[in-house]
Amino acid sequence: MKKILSLMFVALLLNACSSDFIERPSLSGTTTGNYYNTETEVRNATSTLYSGLPWRDFESRAQDAIGDVMSGNMFTYEDSEYLNMTYSAASQRIGAAWKAFYKVIGYANILINTFEAKKASGGGAFLDPAIAECHFIRGMVYFYIARIWGDAPIITDPAAVTLSGNFDIPRYFKDDVLRFAREELLMAEAGLPENDEPGRLTKGSAKGMLAKLYLYTKDYANAKQKAQEVIQSGKYQLVDDYYGMFTKVAMNNNPETMFSIQHQFAQDPWGTGNLKNPDRGPSNLQTAEAAMWGMYMPSLDILAAYEFGDKRRAWSVMEHGWEKREWKPQRPNAPEYNAFMANGFRYDTLQPETAGGIKNAVRSNITKYFAGPGKSFGGEAVNGQISGNNVVLLRYADVLLIFAEATLGTAASTSDAAALSAFNSVRARAGLPAKTSITLDDILKERRVEFAFEGDYWFDIQRQGFAKAKEMISKQNRGSYDGGPVYITNFTEDRMYLPIPASETVQAPALLGPAVPYYND
Repeated sequence: MKKILSLMFVALLLNACSSDFIERPSLSGTTTGNYYNTETEVRNATSTLYSGLPWRDFESRAQDAIGDVMSGNMFTYEDSEYLNMTYSAASQRIGAAWKAFYKVIGYANILINTFEAKKASGGGAFLDPAIAECHFIRGMVYFYIARIWGDAPIITDPAAVTLSGNFDIPRYFKDDVLRFAREELLMAEAGLPENDEPGRLTKGSAKGMLAKLYLYTKDYANAKQKAQEVIQSGKYQLVDDYYGMFTKVAMNNNPETMFSIQHQFAQDPWGTGNLKNPDRGPSNLQTAEAAMWGMYMPSLDILAAYEFGDKRRAWSVMEHGWEKREWKPQRPNAPEYNAFMANGFRYDTLQPETAGGIKNAVRSNITKYFAGPGKSFGGEAVNGQISGNNVVLLRYADVLLIFAEATLGTAASTSDAAALSAFNSVRARAGLPAKTSITLDDILKERRVEFAFEGDYWFDIQRQGFAKAKEMISKQNRGSYDGGPVYITNFTEDRMYLPIPASETVQAPALLGPAVPYYND
């Protein structure tokens, strides 16, 4: 924990980012007296919270390993411990996610405390929405922490802890962490504006995230209310270009997106851009701009979950016959690749690799967040191996399905007209027929394919409770065509949450002790 608190404190001394949306001033040497005197200065500071910089260690691989590999949506050789449910406190992605989350919280904490101090000394009203932005980020991150680790530390003033020298902070009960997250999001809802520039948080963003939290905690009445408020606001809509939401820079901050990590290119090709591109791209798309290695692939189980005719399959997955005629990359010093790409890219599992074939363990690759082989070869712009696609953490389709599930509540099924309208609108975009009645299993299946490879399905499994989660996981084929079917038979209740990283518990042994209350009431 000392390491994390130090990261929080040091984060304040980072230099300014170079591009508009995530630009922020260096906080080194700034005080409430000499800075944050204008709305621009304040918004430049909060824009750091949206940047890929503090989120990087989570969204690069940890999000995939925890949200999709562990849930059975992805197949991988690299993170097999999450595929097989054999992870430990020393597992790399666990440490990376922890580091990222507490770094983001560190940014939010310092900004909240600084802005509050500025208000107390006569700062302007433009500080209020900025404080609300920070509360949203802090609440959302603690929501993630509660779902990943369960009991966890809550830190609101890292500077005070650092100065005290006592880094042995305990874990607080998961329910208290969730309560803290809810209170943060409620403060965000109260203080955020109804409208803002594309990409910035609004009241709708807070309402949507609150609906998600309420659903997770089975508070169906409040989940339905918040989702309904978002729907009735008319500020969001499903976009026609589902595929483009994740692969086209022009689609960043579209009308469906309610919150996303903002990306762009920097001089450092591994800087603030989206790092998912090479991890998902097929290995036969090697170009002068980027190498692809297809580290994460669709699982055989998620492929079996798509209904016949579901357009999301081709929008999310490359399989035999999938085409992009505009992709015409040339592989340096390899004339055979120039020949097979002459008429565009075709995903072919039958031809040898030198003739353009690709034959990985599951005979497929992921298209979400794969920008393509590079602009000079007909794909989206890439810089090195990164893209400029934002990583979406909340979108309107989620709110629609939350509303349907919250309306269902604990009933076996529902034919409620409003719930069906919300549910079927998501299916309609995918080209699927409407349902006249829905069950929880219908909704969970719809959520799985709608949000596949977006790092969310593990939490849908987890919130069902251990018995249902075990049943869902035990039915999944986590194997491959090369190795045969694999089923999880060792899933136990202690696997429902991840262990706190060993690097943290060594420094703060209290994290290994029993959780304690955060609230006194």
